[in-house]
Formats: sequence, structure tokens, C-alpha cells
Amino acid sequence: MHRLFSLFFLAGVAGACIQLIMGDMGAPGRLVNALWAAADLAVDVSLGLIGVLALWSGLFRLAEESRLADRLSAWLTPLLGRLMPELQQNRAATAPVTMNLAANMLGLDNAATPLGLKAMESLQTSNPTPRVASNSQIMFLVLNTSSVTLVPVTVLLFRAQQGAQDPAAVYLPLLMATTISTFAGVWVTSRVQKISLLQPLILLVAGLWLTLLGGLGLVVWLSPPDLANTLSSLLGNGILLLVLAAFFIAAWRSRVDSYDVFVEGAKEGFTTAVRIIPYLVAMLAAIAMLRAGGVLELILGSMRWLAAALGMDTRFVEALPVAMMKPLSGSGARAAMIDVMQTQGVDSLAGRMAAVMQGSTETTFYVLAVYFGSVGIRDFRYALWCGLAADAAGLISAILISYLFWG
Repeated sequence: MHRLFSLFFLAGVAGACIQLIMGDMGAPGRLVNALWAAADLAVDVSLGLIGVLALWSGLFRLAEESRLADRLSAWLTPLLGRLMPELQQNRAATAPVTMNLAANMLGLDNAATPLGLKAMESLQTSNPTPRVASNSQIMFLVLNTSSVTLVPVTVLLFRAQQGAQDPAAVYLPLLMATTISTFAGVWVTSRVQKISLLQPLILLVAGLWLTLLGGLGLVVWLSPPDLANTLSSLLGNGILLLVLAAFFIAAWRSRVDSYDVFVEGAKEGFTTAVRIIPYLVAMLAAIAMLRAGGVLELILGSMRWLAAALGMDTRFVEALPVAMMKPLSGSGARAAMIDVMQTQGVDSLAGRMAAVMQGSTETTFYVLAVYFGSVGIRDFRYALWCGLAADAAGLISAILISYLFWG
């Protein structure tokens, strides 16, 4: 990541120097001003998130304390046993694997990462070649990099902070794109591992999920434009409210003091908002250097020209910085999304597409490095390519689905 970060800055400086040589005397000043503006924007964005982050941190603490993730993991166990046959011989790994995926589905990032590391450690105990990734470890990594998230809170938070008229308007398209990413990743990995997906339970779960999403999407897509926007918003907000209701019902059934637990969780929201400031400053400044130096416009202009030459609509090009950053860096993709929202408008096609891209996949290189590195695995085998296949499917789907909904 440090090489990419340095490259962005140096490319921006080089771009400004070329503009200066070509007679643009204002290029160095624009570069410096863009740098200061990006730093200010990062702080404004982070501080503006404090209230909403506190709210969601409190709500997610309810889900943790009520053991809602534990219940969800119990439902996932039979399905994962078919996708990861080695789990049947390693019962100790079943709980952390399922709990990690359940936490990801509920948007419990703070719980998901330590559970993921514990799961990888448990899977490593039955790995006959400790320095080489096992089949189950690869499938687990692909599920993490493409995991369906029922509550994409980060994307909704940033849309709300940037002044979106309806932050949840992207919810259904995002859910569709991340579903395609997951299905593609599982399909590619199962093909390599020779796991048959034509099993009754797998087909039942996949069929029910696709029928639900397909039905909702079809209703929205076939409706008149005004009604479609209303229905998309209604579905997104309605599903979120049902999830929140589930949090409180689970807390009530578990006899959890919802108020005290919520307040304790909300305290973490402030800490989180402050903690992300350095990362946003770094990446927003790097992207600002690329944009002010003319490098980003050169790259996007080339892609825009190619798309136009092929007879394609070129509006999607403005959201491509998110797609380029997503596999490499979570903070970089987040900064790219904010940059697109700032320059194109949070409710523009590009702004909404960037949000859908951000929620469609995870950061493959980061997850691979952290999860495999934590147990000393050096030979990733085909894990990277399966993860990138899931990324490509999710990002391409994000573009196409965004056009279907808002094009």
C-alpha cells in the first residue's frame, strides 16, 4: 500500500510539472491548494460522521450482546458444511467460521475481523501443509472478500454525511451486486476445488435468495420511474427497519439492558470517527494530487474515449476510481467514493454507482494478506484469482445494476 500511496503523490507532482512546462503557471498552486482542501475535507467528513456512527455502533452492540450473530451462525452451519467439507472433520473451526460470516452479514465489522482471524487459526490446525493455503481456507477467504452484507452501514453513513436525499436508495442495488459477487466467487472456487453446487440445500438457499431479490428488483424495474424510485427507497428503508427491529427483539428476548448496552456501544462511534481521520487524510490527499495533477483525468479520459469508441454510455467512467481502488485498499476506495460524491454529486448516477461499488465487494488484497499472514501461510495457491473474480463480478454488476435503476 505504501508504494501505491507514494506513486499517487509523485504522479501528481509529475503531472503538475508537465503542465508547468507546457505553460500552465497555475499548476503548482492548484496542486498545493488541492492538498490543503483534501486534508480539510477528510476532517469535516470524519467529524460529520460522529452522530451516525455513534447511533449504529450502539445498535450493533445490541446485536452482539443479544448473541444475534450466534443464532445466525447456527443457521449458516449446515450450508457451510457443504461448501467447506473439511469443516466436518474440524468441528472446532465451525463456530468461529460461521460467527465471522454472520457478523459480516450483520455489518459487525469490529467483531468480524477478530472472529475471522480466529477462524483462520482454527482452520490452520487441520491444514496438512501449514505454509500452503488449504481448500477450506481459500473458500473462507473468498466468502469474506465477497460476503453479502445485510446492513451496509458504512456506505449509508457516507451517503447520509454527504447530504444524500435518501441514503438507503442504493440499498437494493447494492444487495444485488454483492450477491452476484458472492455467487461468482463461490462458483469459481467450487469449480477449482471440484465441489458440486448441485446439492439440495445449496440449491434451496440460492434459489430462495435469488427469487426474493429478483422479485424485488423486477417490481422496481418494471415500475414507472417515479414509482420505481419510491419503491426502491421503501424497500431499502423497510429492510433496514426490520433488521433494527430484530436487534431490539433479540435484546429483549435475551434480557439485555438495551439502553445501557446501546450507550456503551455508542461511545465507540466517537472513537471510530476520530480513528479514521488519518486514513482519510492520507487517501483523499493522494487522490487530490492525482486529480489536480491531471493524472486522474488522463486515465479517466482514456477510458471515456474507449467507451465512446465502442458506442457505450460514458457516465460510468466517473465512478471507476472506486473500482480501481477497491481490491487494493478499503480506505482508498472509501476516499475515492467520497471524491466521486464531491465532484459528481452524491445523488448523481456516478455518485450512486460509486456507493454500490463500495458495498459490492471487500478489499481482496488486504483480507488475503491479513488473514493468511496471521497463520504464516505463504503459498496462496489460487486464492487471489478467485477473490479477484468475485471482485470483478461485483464491480461489473454494480455498473449494470446502477444503469437499470437510475440510468
